[in-house]
Amino acid sequence: MKQLNTEVAIIGGGIVGCAVAYYTARLGYEVTVIEKGELASGTSSHCDGNILAIDKDPGFDSRMALESQRLIGQLVNDLPMDFEYRQPGSILVCETEEEMVAAEKWVTSQKQAGLPFRMLDRSDLKAESPYLADDLYGGLECVSDSTVNPYMLTYALFEGARQYGAQLLTHCPVKNVFYKNPYEYIVETGEATVTAKYVINCGGVWAPSIGKMLDLNIPIFPRKGHILVSSRQVPVSPRKVMEFGYLISKFGGERVVDKETEEYGVALVFEPTQSQNFLLGSSRQFVGFDTTVNWDVVKTMARRCMRFYPKLKDMSLLRVYAGLRPWTKDNLPIVTEVDQYPGYYIAAGHEGDGIGLSAITGKVISEMIDRKPPSIDISHLRLDRFKEEGVFL
Repeated sequence: MKQLNTEVAIIGGGIVGCAVAYYTARLGYEVTVIEKGELASGTSSHCDGNILAIDKDPGFDSRMALESQRLIGQLVNDLPMDFEYRQPGSILVCETEEEMVAAEKWVTSQKQAGLPFRMLDRSDLKAESPYLADDLYGGLECVSDSTVNPYMLTYALFEGARQYGAQLLTHCPVKNVFYKNPYEYIVETGEATVTAKYVINCGGVWAPSIGKMLDLNIPIFPRKGHILVSSRQVPVSPRKVMEFGYLISKFGGERVVDKETEEYGVALVFEPTQSQNFLLGSSRQFVGFDTTVNWDVVKTMARRCMRFYPKLKDMSLLRVYAGLRPWTKDNLPIVTEVDQYPGYYIAAGHEGDGIGLSAITGKVISEMIDRKPPSIDISHLRLDRFKEEGVFL
């Protein structure tokens, strides 16, 4: 078995782990990423490429997203690989007067937080796309929103880290993590034993399993989501379109929809890709680690998409896949140093925002390791915020 020494051991080679690797290696630290499969083989390759502020709670959540958008815009010039970055903005559409009223409040709150939001009326939607349903009332827009190829961005981040000396261990599932002294850890894998000063748990939905190796209870749970990939036979829409009900679904509210749509957490998400196909979502289910495609969910998603884009019924479906999103109860990630284990950090629990928040997460973790003030206030992201609920040990 190989014996390796490194300053920073990052467990998890998804987009968050690779972002941590890039920003930490750029500061001059010796970095090793430990991945049980290949890079981006988990959630990061089973998702869409959202870099969104439009669906974030006004205030801290949306400002964090805006800062990450800024950083990802910079990465276009800093990283050695293209990752299909585009910044067309995004919109949410409303199908009732009640949603329009709620949307106006949402826009007002976001604008007060300094974000570039505006309301859209029916004529704006017609100008946006002739394929949208005629009975939609309007919606809202965030012009800073962008999109990437998440698989390519993951690889670009690691290639950037590699240029600063980072190493990668693939097909090395972590078997155990031992704490010897402050800033002295041993990470055992099936192929190597790695000693490190810092350990970063970027395991996503598997972060709790990694945490248990040090008797940590990390309250992250897998939330299953399906995505449909369709051919883009006509230019349906130039940018990301979601229904306002997506916000309600995301944050666990009640909607006036049919039983299946509510049960499967289905809401319209339309995303055109650079390759001229488009992605259709979304669904949300708590079914453990099952990633089997559920065709009842797929049918429900297709019906929901056709409600907003009636002509999609004539489009060809290319493929369907399902992935797991790392969910927390308050819909915020866990980005923190663990007090009782100096040098041990968690960067996980982003649910569907891991792509969009990857850059700010990587930068903040690197700043904490380097003992610099973090770019954002991370008090909202600490693990011990769950302590009073009895889920933190």
